[in-house]
Amino acid sequence: MKQQSKILFEKMVDFRRFALTLFAFGVFFYLGSIIPYAGKSVMDLNMMILASMSFLAVSILFFIQVKQCQLKLIELEDGQDNFKEK
Repeated sequence: MKQQSKILFEKMVDFRRFALTLFAFGVFFYLGSIIPYAGKSVMDLNMMILASMSFLAVSILFFIQVKQCQLKLIELEDGQDNFKEK
């Protein structure tokens, strides 16, 4: 049980790190799409918006995974507490 909760905690930390990194890239591309400069074409703008939305969507999926790992970890800890009481 302890090994399983340790592995689950490590996954949760990794998912959070991936989510924050993807979120940062999504914000970077979003800022690139809204800040005006002379050399920006319509295709560049569309690519930056698409990249921003993609990174943010995957980031949200990773945050959902983090929440699911947290809930499983809480469930495992509650199960260990109940097992100790008996």
